[in-house]
Amino acid sequence: MNLLEELAPYMFDLPPELIAQAPPAVRGASRLMRLDRQAGLTSLHVFDQLDELLPPGALVVFNEVRVVPTRLLGRKTASGGALEAFILEPPPPSVPAGPLDLWCLVHPGRRLKPGAGLMFSRPDGPAALAAEVLEAAPDGRRLIRFHFDGPPLEILEEVGHVPLPFYIKRPDAPEDRLRYQTVYARTPGAAAAPTAGLHFSEAMLRRLESGGRPTARLTLKVSAGTFAPLTRAQLESGRLHREHVEVPEKTAEAARRAKKEGRPVVAVGTTTVRSLEWAAAAAGEVESQEGWVDLFIRPGYEFKAVDALLTNFHLPGSSLMMLAAALAGRENILAAYQKAIENGFRFYSYGDAMLII
Repeated sequence: MNLLEELAPYMFDLPPELIAQAPPAVRGASRLMRLDRQAGLTSLHVFDQLDELLPPGALVVFNEVRVVPTRLLGRKTASGGALEAFILEPPPPSVPAGPLDLWCLVHPGRRLKPGAGLMFSRPDGPAALAAEVLEAAPDGRRLIRFHFDGPPLEILEEVGHVPLPFYIKRPDAPEDRLRYQTVYARTPGAAAAPTAGLHFSEAMLRRLESGGRPTARLTLKVSAGTFAPLTRAQLESGRLHREHVEVPEKTAEAARRAKKEGRPVVAVGTTTVRSLEWAAAAAGEVESQEGWVDLFIRPGYEFKAVDALLTNFHLPGSSLMMLAAALAGRENILAAYQKAIENGFRFYSYGDAMLII
């Protein structure tokens, strides 16, 4: 069986006009589909009703990672030819100024050889970032040495652009700096947003807490691998790309207590699911851990930590869609997606939301 045949059970036809190109005018003014993971029944709502759809006592867990502007626009220093570089994993906050080697996707990069000099800047900013190509990998990636004359994260904030996903067919706009970031983002280090969290306003967070639905936080540093198509090697090994995760003791203890008391653990986003399940893998319950997760959750997986999931509508044949299918059932997910299409729901990062519960 070839790769396409293996992914066929998770494919569907999506009208291009349903791929959201911008966030709603007001944060949280999205639609919400509720999917009963056992009965397979769906109902249509607005996101502002989320707190009413969650049972009292539900523990809601968020990924508080902060997106770094990892998309760089610049030129080759020799020819002046324009190019774009996408840093696959942002540098950690502790890295000092100086040379730093980072793997990137570059476009156009086919003829970009080791030794080529590069210069990145923004037309509206004073800072510039010099770099050179060190290595070309067979899969098209380039190892680039950047010369930061200040803290790398601060320079990227000045020089970089918002790393909008490839299916958003427009340049990033000033408002994306705010809207492609959750209101609770704290720890820098993501090359992509944990998009289920983009729906939450400060008001909704307060309503959850005041309504007896406590919240907890963890950090998974989302890499650009989240957008990469699945490979045969990943399907065969049952492992995805690596991403760094930290589950604090306070969050682990809150999850254990919720499970013991029969209260559901609700993960906001697939990154939160993978973090909690990874942290529960050894002991069967969530433990405080820090490390690298490459967990591939697909149908047949037995959940140890997560009872419910708030997520967006995902790409056909993606690992994210498989994760949702593992929780709700493949047929239930496909039927829900079809209903979403028939009702004009918006898909992907800036799209509408689904609550699997």
